[in-house]
Amino acid sequence: MPQQPEDLLNGSIKLTSLPEVCVRVNEMVDDPHSSAADIGEVISRDPALTAQLLRIANSSFFNFPSKIATVSRAITIIGERELRYLVLAMSAIRSFSDVPLDTINMATFWRHSVYTGVMARLLAKRCRVLHSERLFVTGLLHEVGLLLLLTGEAEREANAMSVSGERGIALSVAEEQEFGFNHADVGRALLTSWNLPPELCEAVGCAHDIEGATLAPLDVAIVHVADILANQAEMSSDCSGVCVDYGEGVWDMLGLDPSITAELTEQAEPLFAESWALIQPMVRHAR
Repeated sequence: MPQQPEDLLNGSIKLTSLPEVCVRVNEMVDDPHSSAADIGEVISRDPALTAQLLRIANSSFFNFPSKIATVSRAITIIGERELRYLVLAMSAIRSFSDVPLDTINMATFWRHSVYTGVMARLLAKRCRVLHSERLFVTGLLHEVGLLLLLTGEAEREANAMSVSGERGIALSVAEEQEFGFNHADVGRALLTSWNLPPELCEAVGCAHDIEGATLAPLDVAIVHVADILANQAEMSSDCSGVCVDYGEGVWDMLGLDPSITAELTEQAEPLFAESWALIQPMVRHAR
């Protein structure tokens, strides 16, 4: 029986790999000898990814005044690191698009993930975080460990879900009882295996354990709050912050007042609608 999430990834779960173009772009961004044109050439070898990136670059997600027609132009305007995170987002969704799961509705799963990503990006901007696009990706990927558990340990994960519902406890707590770790830990192990930045890995791994963050506590707090706000919005609940347990000291970590949640939710709605319209075709067959 796996005792660590890494044991599970090396055992019952078939490790999901990133497309080669994403791996290469990730390497090139960190290579001072690679230019925007070099990176654009690699991305352009994947027509589907190129089209997806250009649609996002020309959306209200970035709200640039003039049309961006080429990937190299997108890199120049958006920035290499920001574009890397968008490539990662699109590649991750593609990597999981063929996961055969009957336990959950994949469209619902990704809707929540996209909304969390949008909200995380808005919160990051309020917190004046540099390269806020990474928070969109972190929010987007914060539940990928759940997909892995449902793939490799479907019966035990279903049991944890059942216990969570019956006892009214958080799924992460039920998973701790079942596995000794939770889906956030599995997500962190996966992203680490992808050689992604440690701060991003921690923000996913500590999504349900904000006190455990050491590298990127602000990122962790942002994703934690974004996840709660996404859940509130999906339930069509009042997102004003009243009677919502965000965790002690979370808003102090953000340097924000919880009274802004209604405003954030209003801002998130159109951005989510457009972002989901761009991403939905990638997961439509899983509905």
